[in-house]
Amino acid sequence: MDLSQYDVLDEKVTEGARFRILQYKELKGSSDVRSAEQLFFLTSAGMRLKMVQITLNKGRIRNEPGALYFMRGNLEMKSSTGGGIMRGLSRKVLSRESFFVNEIHGSGDIFLEPTFGHFLLVDIEDDEVIVDKSMFYAGSGSLDISAAAQRNISAAALGGEGLFQTRIKGSGVAVLFSPVPMSELQIIDLNNDTLSVDGNFALLRTGNVTFSVQKSSKSWLATSVSGEGLLQTFQGTGQVWLAPTQGVYDRLATPNGLAALAGPGSAMGTRTNS
Repeated sequence: MDLSQYDVLDEKVTEGARFRILQYKELKGSSDVRSAEQLFFLTSAGMRLKMVQITLNKGRIRNEPGALYFMRGNLEMKSSTGGGIMRGLSRKVLSRESFFVNEIHGSGDIFLEPTFGHFLLVDIEDDEVIVDKSMFYAGSGSLDISAAAQRNISAAALGGEGLFQTRIKGSGVAVLFSPVPMSELQIIDLNNDTLSVDGNFALLRTGNVTFSVQKSSKSWLATSVSGEGLLQTFQGTGQVWLAPTQGVYDRLATPNGLAALAGPGSAMGTRTNS
């Protein structure tokens, strides 16, 4: 297939599958004036249409229902609960993932639905990662997708992430839908260390990193007057992926967001609860 109209933003290869994030270089086909006007502003803002291509060679992937755009080759799609009815229910109710998962087997090319949003390709090697709810989009068929309960009361009640997040476990490549592009992420490596974050813009952590909510100062009085309040706290050895610009985009989407960003810096809308 001719890919000259695309830029390849990222590519990862695992056993039996190659994952690519494709970005259209330019959209020229609008015949409606209103659509052309919107397209002009999107292009001027640097936004480009993207989609995921997965090439299978006697391999298999799993993807969220509705994610398939089109596919070509000797491929077969099956739907299942991904491990039984209870596993499907836990994904649906607890982590907002779908009850059913689609599995595509065989050899050929699979294209997922295009979007102006952003995708991440994450290598997982006999490990697990915990991500925000609804981020999982597709991945290697060997990956196990389940709900991960918060391990302590502070994270569950005050962390802003809810009682459950999504756990992706095994070996392979996961395709995640992200609020920001990969180029704007900061990947923090922890080595028996502590990371404190004023906000809920941590998108991913590896399984050996614990998550809790702690005071920004040693005493409650100092915490109450510091202006920082409670902080999402990550401890251990592993990685935490941060999206520092997420709060900026969230504010720009509000009526007074630009005015707020033009003033002195302040908290970017943390949803941890004091």
